[in-house]
Amino acid sequence: MQDLDVVVCGGGRTGHLNAVLFKQVPGVRVSLLTTRQDVIARHQKSPYGLTALVPDSPPLPARLDTVGHDATLVANADLVILTVPAHVRAAWLRGMVQALPRDKPVYVGAIPGFCGFDWLAEQILAERPNAVIWGMKDVPHTAYDLHPGVSVRMGGAKQVLHVGTHAREGASARTALQRMLQRLYAAPVELLDHYLEITLTPGNPIMHSSVVYGLAGPYSQWHERTFPAPVCWWTDCTELGAYFLARSDEENQRLCKAAEQRLGINLSSVKPLHQEIVEAYGDQVRDPRTLLSVLRSNQAYDAIEAPMVQAAGQPGYVIDKDSRAFQEDVAYGLAVLVEMGRRLNVPLPHIQEIFDWNVDYMQGLRGSALDYFPSTWPA
Repeated sequence: MQDLDVVVCGGGRTGHLNAVLFKQVPGVRVSLLTTRQDVIARHQKSPYGLTALVPDSPPLPARLDTVGHDATLVANADLVILTVPAHVRAAWLRGMVQALPRDKPVYVGAIPGFCGFDWLAEQILAERPNAVIWGMKDVPHTAYDLHPGVSVRMGGAKQVLHVGTHAREGASARTALQRMLQRLYAAPVELLDHYLEITLTPGNPIMHSSVVYGLAGPYSQWHERTFPAPVCWWTDCTELGAYFLARSDEENQRLCKAAEQRLGINLSSVKPLHQEIVEAYGDQVRDPRTLLSVLRSNQAYDAIEAPMVQAAGQPGYVIDKDSRAFQEDVAYGLAVLVEMGRRLNVPLPHIQEIFDWNVDYMQGLRGSALDYFPSTWPA
């Protein structure tokens, strides 16, 4: 089997974990492209490289082939995987576009591929027809307890991995991508028919924003108050947060129906969130009765802390407005849904209410997916 050159972009939890797992596969060269100098320095000093701590299994060590910050790391890549937040993807793509190989197909994708990654990559890679644009519907595994450059802990794994490609990609490129990813992952890899199946899949944009609204919004017990201690996203999810999440999910389903009718496509793979989580995590969900019980009892979600920081000038904690939950999920995820609803004339009252409050809480948008949302969509 031909050797595979993989470059993982981003020094966070997902980047660390995927890099370690890929290095377990024979014939795979793995590079980690990161701007984090601490990751580079610690990997160089460690005799073991990076380590993934896996449930019920011995630790998985991996000495990566290269860890660095120079975009020329992608010069020989077969597969480039962006695991960086959506709000910095544009800068990463622009920084590497001239270094990408020109003499062979190079598969440039995002994990997860939400927030309209296909539209962004189409613009930046417009002059690179050999670049195959793709995205994965969700992360293959949850990951937490990151010690940068040293170790990361693996959480729950998805039972099936779903991958979509930009509409410009042909059948042969799609098949080659599927084979490549199946070589890297143990779970089955299935191809989606349309990239909107990723963009509209209910995930962090509606999940995090709804939970934050339930925790700190105008109807919550912590509105304009500090939290006495950090909280976990899902095990501490409130009934109010679950209510707004359920309403947002219903509106997302209406958005799917409108997109299907307008574009003549099939989005039946975009399932309600309750069903999506139960099917994705299977027996890891201990109580599948309601959306709230699913969130609280999913073992893959255990102990995932919400982004909290010490409150300024007073005791307690507040939700970090600079975190990905706002700068990525609201500005680049929820913003896509709001704009789709506007253009398709689909009322999204709960999503709009949550979006407006979150934008106000984060003191405005520094940038958003509207920077690359196609002006002609849905034509």
